[in-house]
Amino acid sequence: MNSIKSVLRGILGLLPFILGISALQAQNSFSRGEELFMQNKPQEALGYLESAVSEDPAHVQAALYLGIAYLQVNRVDDAIAAYKKILPRGGNETARIAFNLGNAYFAKGDPALARQYYTQAIESDPSYSSAYLNRANTLVKSGELADALTDYEAYLSLEPSSSQRDQVLRLMAFIREEFAFAEQRRIMAEEAARLEAERRRRLLEEVTESLQAAAEDSKGLSAGSEAVQDYDSEFELE
Repeated sequence: MNSIKSVLRGILGLLPFILGISALQAQNSFSRGEELFMQNKPQEALGYLESAVSEDPAHVQAALYLGIAYLQVNRVDDAIAAYKKILPRGGNETARIAFNLGNAYFAKGDPALARQYYTQAIESDPSYSSAYLNRANTLVKSGELADALTDYEAYLSLEPSSSQRDQVLRLMAFIREEFAFAEQRRIMAEEAARLEAERRRRLLEEVTESLQAAAEDSKGLSAGSEAVQDYDSEFELE
């Protein structure tokens, strides 16, 4: 029994050392993966970043880079899986993880889920300007232009000197034009409906007046009640 306890104590004593080696290996894998990632070599970086995440599942930065690298090589589902795995333990990086998860869903062609994660990013960090911009883009896709306009305005207020400012302003102007056209169409539709209602009312009046005139004319017609001479007397022929 004592020998077993001694072995266990020995293993427990080695545990910090083993964990330290694992963390060191993860850091080495991450360093190499990060280097390749920064050199815009996502395919070469993937193996190292996958190793870093495997060796240290809580390595948020490695998971972030891994997800982006997956997106760069068009492995969208793998990016989503990587981000979802790290999101619950994101800590201070929760907003960035949620934002990138939104990007992954947007790339997958699911603007509704993309918007959900952009919203989570904004809730985690209300100053996350890019999340407002990208959420606005999803709102445009779903035709929710008023909400999109609000998000574009929020983006520009957070990024007044953005390199995309002119493009965003043009898009906002186009949305406002759409509002104006929609209001104009509404007014025209209401006027057309009013004119049609007036036409139908006049038609009904004409028909009822015609029927009324016909009814009046029929009152003047009768079989006649003039006296008819009674020829009861006999005629004599001479």
